Amino acid sequence: MAAVPHRILWSLVGLLLTIGGTFIEAHFASAPWSWNQYGVQTTSLGVTYQIGAVLLVGCLGGKTAGALSQIAYVVLGLTWLPVFYQGGGMSYLSQPYFGYLLGFILGAWVCGFLAFQSSTKLESLAFSCLCGLLTIHLSGLVYLLLNYVVGSRLIQTTLLEAVLSYSVYPLPGHLVIACTVAVLSYCLRYVMLY
Repeated sequence: MAAVPHRILWSLVGLLLTIGGTFIEAHFASAPWSWNQYGVQTTSLGVTYQIGAVLLVGCLGGKTAGALSQIAYVVLGLTWLPVFYQGGGMSYLSQPYFGYLLGFILGAWVCGFLAFQSSTKLESLAFSCLCGLLTIHLSGLVYLLLNYVVGSRLIQTTLLEAVLSYSVYPLPGHLVIACTVAVLSYCLRYVMLY
């Protein structure tokens, strides 16, 4: 079990990475063998690195640090600090995608819990990242469904459009980021000797 200073440090790192990742769009580069002919080409994944930060802190800092960093992120955003993609404030509670932000807390906890259940193996880290990502999306979908069942008039789209916009379309980019986080955390856990 990690010491309290270790958890606090990873919570702070996770908070800063999540805030920074919110505003940086994820890209991937073309294959190295085509660089001579076409140069280095990048293609957008259509998502930001935000979820990558959530999963990375879970894989490296554990469940407590992961959850604490995301609780701090949500609290900072709800207190009008512009850490969310479109600013901040209590009005986010009525946004259809707020469930995904709440899912960061659960997703980081699940990812961190599973990442430390066995020795450092790429497969177990990939599984923990995928479970954390699934938790985030399930939380977001439940929040969307509850908003539609309650009949919130603040949502201007149909449930299907919201599910497509917030879960289906970004999912391929999120899967690429989750796999990248698994590889990165695998390497970093060996460098950090745990």
